[in-house]
Amino acid sequence: MTTPPPARAVAAAFAGLLRSPRFSAALATAGLGAGAFSFLLVRLMGWAGHVAILATIVALMAVVVVLRRDELDLGVPPISLLAFLGWAGISLVWSQYQWVTFGGFAYLAAFTAIGAFIAWTRDTIQIVRMAGDVLRVAIGVSLAIEVFAGILIDTAIPFLNVQARIAELGPISGVMQTRNQLGLLALVGAVSFATELRTRSVRPIVGVLSLVGAGLAIVLTQSPIIIATAGIVAVAAAVLYGIRRVRPDRRHAAQFTILAAAVVLVGIAWLIRGPLVRVFNAEGALDYRLALWNQIVVLLPDNAVEGWGWAGPWHGDVVPFVGLTVSGDRPASSALNAYLDVLFQLGVVGMLLFIVMLGLAFTRSWLLAGRRRSVIYAWPALVLVVLLLVSLAESSMLVDFGWTTFVVCCITASRELSWRSALRTPPPQPFAS
Repeated sequence: MTTPPPARAVAAAFAGLLRSPRFSAALATAGLGAGAFSFLLVRLMGWAGHVAILATIVALMAVVVVLRRDELDLGVPPISLLAFLGWAGISLVWSQYQWVTFGGFAYLAAFTAIGAFIAWTRDTIQIVRMAGDVLRVAIGVSLAIEVFAGILIDTAIPFLNVQARIAELGPISGVMQTRNQLGLLALVGAVSFATELRTRSVRPIVGVLSLVGAGLAIVLTQSPIIIATAGIVAVAAAVLYGIRRVRPDRRHAAQFTILAAAVVLVGIAWLIRGPLVRVFNAEGALDYRLALWNQIVVLLPDNAVEGWGWAGPWHGDVVPFVGLTVSGDRPASSALNAYLDVLFQLGVVGMLLFIVMLGLAFTRSWLLAGRRRSVIYAWPALVLVVLLLVSLAESSMLVDFGWTTFVVCCITASRELSWRSALRTPPPQPFAS
């Protein structure tokens, strides 16, 4: 028997490693972690180091997909998602800051690829477990650094934007730059940890402690939008719980009735937005947002249809971002509202594509949650509720962890439930437990 050349043997062993499900799982976890800890990575390694990590992860993911193409269900991503990405890429043509648009679109594409890889290589329960593992670390590290800064040394850490205010019960931001970003991760974490407990995917003590940590992070952010979102997510979870106990032949109508009621409630909230703003304007939290939004609205007519061009995270050294400030002379890093941000960067066309993409993804995930017996299928719907609501006060859904998570939910719901089956009345089946 002939012995294969060493180089060929090494190559075969490396290819076997890349094909292994364990490597795919580790790579998916690394990709989601890169999104969750993007601010920390940039602070520690600079943008060059962060981009190098992303490029390496995406390249490895591409190789894994090629090697495992015969065993993976590589379905086409939703058309609405591809249309939005296409419009963002085409904006390079008319962008007044083309190098920023090129970099911003490449950044968006990288996290889209990470989200697609996660959805293609992991089933829903594996995605929930992976998200739980990443977010346990993220929330734990954030609470630990706040305790260290606010109690042990009683000194702020400006390098990480840690204000050392945990002894005052917040607001805290951990290693996530802002309190709303920490709150976003804590909310998604709470949904993930609760799902893990219901499916008995982790030991009860781990699940309970994780939920306690997420709850502490949510409360200590002292963020009105995060706390309000937590309440709405709890109501949405209760509604889904009730829907799953409706008779299968009536469940279809019940789901669409609740979706219609939600649209009506959103309309009512818009009509009474003045009083709502005053209620949630804790510590002037909305004052500086309204000032920034007014500045953006003034610039919208200049490029109303097509927008100024995709940028993703704003670049404070280029026009028009250099003139958009939150306070003093410091340029803002985003529009602090994902919907307005898309309207500003991609115009009315991009905004319509964005709304259609969100609407289709949420509708499909909501129908999926009500039709399937397992509680894990409620995870995409509840996570999308978090993303859609937090996007009213932050643009974090458009980048990093927020965008990756959206892509995962969007593709997962598409894979699990086609529109043909979504619009068909489900056959009778036993009630969910």
